[in-house]
Amino acid sequence: MIQNTRQDELMTIKEIAQLAGVSISTVSKIVNNKAQNISPETRERVLRIVKEYNYTPYGMVKNTSNAKTFLLGVLLRTTRQPGMMLGGILQAAQEKGYHVLLFDSDNNIHTELRHITAVCQKKLDGIIWEPVSHESAQYAHYLEEQGIFVCYINGGITMPSYRIDFKKMGYLLAQKLIDYKHSRITCLLTKNSRRSDSVFSGFRKCLYDNNIPFDENLILYSGDMSHLRKVMTCGVTGIASSHFTASLRLYEQLDTLHYDIPSDLSLVSLEDDSPESISFPRISGIKIPYFDFGRFICEALIHKCEEEIASSSNLTFTADYSFSNEDSINIPSFFRSKKIVTIGSINKDMTFNVDGFPQAGKTIRILNATTTVGGKGANQAVGAAKLGREAFLIGQIGNDVDSTFIMETLAREGISNRGIHRDKYLPTGKAFIFIENNGESAITVMSGANANLSPEEVKACQHLFENAGFCLLSTEIPLPTILEAAKISKKYGAQNILKPAALKEIPEMLFQYSDILIPNQKEAAALCPKCKSVEDQAEYFFHKGMETVIITLGEGGCYLKTAQTSKYFPAADFASIDTTGGADAFISALASYLIEGYTLEQSIRIATYAAGFCISRQGTVSALVDKNTLETHIGQSEPELLIRKAHAMF
Repeated sequence: MIQNTRQDELMTIKEIAQLAGVSISTVSKIVNNKAQNISPETRERVLRIVKEYNYTPYGMVKNTSNAKTFLLGVLLRTTRQPGMMLGGILQAAQEKGYHVLLFDSDNNIHTELRHITAVCQKKLDGIIWEPVSHESAQYAHYLEEQGIFVCYINGGITMPSYRIDFKKMGYLLAQKLIDYKHSRITCLLTKNSRRSDSVFSGFRKCLYDNNIPFDENLILYSGDMSHLRKVMTCGVTGIASSHFTASLRLYEQLDTLHYDIPSDLSLVSLEDDSPESISFPRISGIKIPYFDFGRFICEALIHKCEEEIASSSNLTFTADYSFSNEDSINIPSFFRSKKIVTIGSINKDMTFNVDGFPQAGKTIRILNATTTVGGKGANQAVGAAKLGREAFLIGQIGNDVDSTFIMETLAREGISNRGIHRDKYLPTGKAFIFIENNGESAITVMSGANANLSPEEVKACQHLFENAGFCLLSTEIPLPTILEAAKISKKYGAQNILKPAALKEIPEMLFQYSDILIPNQKEAAALCPKCKSVEDQAEYFFHKGMETVIITLGEGGCYLKTAQTSKYFPAADFASIDTTGGADAFISALASYLIEGYTLEQSIRIATYAAGFCISRQGTVSALVDKNTLETHIGQSEPELLIRKAHAMF
């Protein structure tokens, strides 16, 4: 019986030998790892046929310790996130005719030893081994004694290991930020992580190569809440992260603090197996080539098993790294054009076209009604954004249906919600606007949440003032909040334009912090009732310390008072349909063109055109003019106005 089994197996070896064109003894030597004197070409041809026919010489070689099993092992420190690396290992193994057994040490050295024992019992041809710790090296002799080939991954100094080139990726993350002109950059790392250590090493080398100093105190660690304080107080403009999950957590934390990525801060990260499944936020990153690394180490192990020599002296796997996107990277704000911050009311405007204004005891007929976003803060922010400026709005809305309408509308107009707070107790502010046939308007306002915007809430988003050219202040919110905003604005080097709406007097400190005062004729008269003429009113404000006073006069244009100039400017020639947003259009255009480098007088003239467009249309936000339309009209009417002068304010 035994003899028959042996004869069957010999015939099988004979068939293999015939298919390969070699002798039976050559096949026997190859499958039993005794083929030192056989050419690599012959060895490869025989092994290919053996694997193809799934041949195992049970009787003849079952007791030979060197017999091939065509089984490989993968012993990982943990399999919680093996992901694509295992996929690469399996694909390479299958292509070469091998099967794979997976073992999980669960970060436990005793569990690891049990798995190594199992590997030896099963007489695997080779194993990919990720040691739990440096102490794992003491178990290596068990595998050596059984003739099991080993490829170590991430094994530390004591074990020559295959590894992904995280150092190079850390270098590239830093270089990307530097390419975007960042110099105050730091790393977001995970404690006790070999990957983080390698990324940080590459990061530091890149800074050194670019002559950028690094502050050790700025290193950020995932899970350490103090890192937010470092970001907010130390002038950091760019962050490179070793782990994608840590990047997502940081993104969420910064969002709650009204920081925008990439406007306020740039963020780059390594990406794990499948970040493409996360559609938002889109963080700029380098995808870790786990799949290709899996193929690389599996092919190296198979080469060892079949050739009995190392495939390469280079154990570091590298790839052609590229960034998945650049959505979360921008140049630092101080390199970008000056932005505009507006602080004021945000309302839901309900506009009614009427034959006459409401009077006591008299019913009037509403000819038409529309609902839009309004409030001087919102109007001025949208006005600046439409003129091509980076504009930010600080204000307060309720937590009601109206607030959703407002947020959606502002988002469409390109206004970020980072400075907009929600009040849990008061409704969104409302304005009821009555417009007569001649375009004149009467407005009644319910302040709602606007009345609760506090100085603390302005402080919480003061980073929005970084690189601001102007802060537009309107006084339909509490005066202490306006004062705090004016102080913060000055701290960041911006100029303040004050619209004194609904004020009976201006506090002395607000005069001190304001650069340009823009009341309308009625507001100017209310603030200095003893001054009867526009000239006297402007003189009064000027002597109060206001360097520039512009009193808007509706269809009469405006009057300017500075130390050098006292003059009237005519209004632009537009038919008046709705005057509600005229002043807001004027202020946002004035600031926008001063930032672009136009002189004060040029900017006033351009602003009168912007106001003219606005009052010639129904509504406010929808009536604000865009940059192309405005400049096309001016180019046809007064082309010399768009030629900048050398002595501009910015």
